[in-house]
Amino acid sequence: MAYETVNRVDSVDDIEFMEDEEEARVEPKPNAKEKRGDNAEKESKKVKVCTSIARKYFTKIGVVDGKEKAECNACGQQYLIGGSKLRSREVDQKRVLELLTMCIVRHGLPFNFVEYKWVRELLSYINSDVKHVSRNTLVSSLLKLHGEMKEKLKYAIHKCHNRICLTSDCWTACTQEGYICLTAHFVDNNWKLNSKILAFCKLEPPHTGEDLANKVFEVLTEWEIDRKIFSITLDNASANDRMQELLGEQLRLQNSLLCDGEFLHVRCCAHVLNLIVQDGLKVAEVALQKIRDNIKYVRVSESRKIVFTECIAQVRGIDTKVGLRLDVPTRWNSTYIMLESALRYRRAFASFTIRDRKYKCCPSNKEWKRAEKLCEFFKPFYKMTNLISGTSYPTSNEYFMQSDYNVIFSIAMIVDPRMKLEALRFYYSKLDTSTCDEKINNIKEKMYKLFDEYVSVKSSSSTASSSQQPTVEEDFSIEENQEMDDPYNEYINYVSQNVNVNDKSELDLYLAETPLEPKFFPKLDILSYWKDRQERYPNLCRLAYEINGDVEKEEEVVLNFTVYDSNV
Repeated sequence: MAYETVNRVDSVDDIEFMEDEEEARVEPKPNAKEKRGDNAEKESKKVKVCTSIARKYFTKIGVVDGKEKAECNACGQQYLIGGSKLRSREVDQKRVLELLTMCIVRHGLPFNFVEYKWVRELLSYINSDVKHVSRNTLVSSLLKLHGEMKEKLKYAIHKCHNRICLTSDCWTACTQEGYICLTAHFVDNNWKLNSKILAFCKLEPPHTGEDLANKVFEVLTEWEIDRKIFSITLDNASANDRMQELLGEQLRLQNSLLCDGEFLHVRCCAHVLNLIVQDGLKVAEVALQKIRDNIKYVRVSESRKIVFTECIAQVRGIDTKVGLRLDVPTRWNSTYIMLESALRYRRAFASFTIRDRKYKCCPSNKEWKRAEKLCEFFKPFYKMTNLISGTSYPTSNEYFMQSDYNVIFSIAMIVDPRMKLEALRFYYSKLDTSTCDEKINNIKEKMYKLFDEYVSVKSSSSTASSSQQPTVEEDFSIEENQEMDDPYNEYINYVSQNVNVNDKSELDLYLAETPLEPKFFPKLDILSYWKDRQERYPNLCRLAYEINGDVEKEEEVVLNFTVYDSNV
């Protein structure tokens, strides 16, 4: 007797184990009555071997409550042995639609992929009860998912009492359509840095400052965060200058900006560095173009690649982990990577000249030396660009504009306990000793102004949150004092009552403290540092985490545009 078996065992009530037919079923030969007794005795001694596929997933546990049962190896649930056939799990059509929608979201697939013949064949093979969906159904599911996620993000932002820093960038697709991306950066109530895209939408021409300001303000009001803005980081396009002026005027009417919007506009450091380096690259354009042609010549055909590989093996000592790279005209750091990779293979190019007589574009020794100097010169810029383009940690404390110093970045450096005013003094004195003190005093004046704003203007939510915490601690202290009134508790009360005996502010006390030694704290988590000091510096902590929320994120925005462009 044979039974039907399947691999799916998720919702079975009974499991049937098959036995080996050759051993379980032994029929007597005709006209052999005298041997029946011996055969019956042998049959009873034969061991029955279980060959059911179910034994891979279940283990017999013996008789339980008078019935023989087996236990699932995965979940431990017990099932009855012997009975109905295995049944496949019932398909949850709603869950199937959710999974297909996530395929679109995560992998950038076209909507009509669910209508591909072999995709449907695969789904039907896995389970014949699956109901196939159309592209229109998938679009509706995706819009529903977007709406749900948007509401969750809205709730998370509204729950957060901190101010929000914005970054925005515009981009033109290969179809000549304009797009704008607006990203919010904030530190949540768990002191974690968050970056969330609020809008990625088409922008109708003309892309003037007025149009940009209206679009950004429209998004802010839609998300109901127009009264929580701290700053907006933009590149140096002239339209952006006009946009931030108009946006600032709209926000000032609501009286929602700190210090009347003095710290609203922050220029993108990565873009400033890009402009500086691009001007420098123009000086060496001829040498760069020759190296670029050099790499193109080798990479243009498979046969040349093979010969070049042989040249690498012949000269030896070349680290081939990094291959030959070509640059992208709009990304200067890719030019640095191209130079660095070409210099690695310098001797291989010289060998390739001997192997390929048509190869005439190999740089001379003088041009190679010029490339070395360029690579050495641009290396600090490359490192700085990577540093301030971080997407998972605060970066504003790592960099501030030395030539036309930026107040926000300078304040961010001050709230880094390893830096403070000593770091500003060190860097400004290296640039110009005569103006160092003037710049330091200007930064201090603006920082105290910003700090006073935090002291005087507290949001009701922040006030409620900060007032609850001391109440709990106060109750706890009272209970402790009732149980054990020792000198240590008296000293704690004395210190808490006299910490500001000289009427010093939180900022005064913080600046008076000795900075942490950088060599002992090379990877200090700035947000965790201030999180642990909320009780001592409640107002300064708020300033610190909102300043550190003002991070450079243009790299992330550009990445989003690049992904979209590839799908277009």
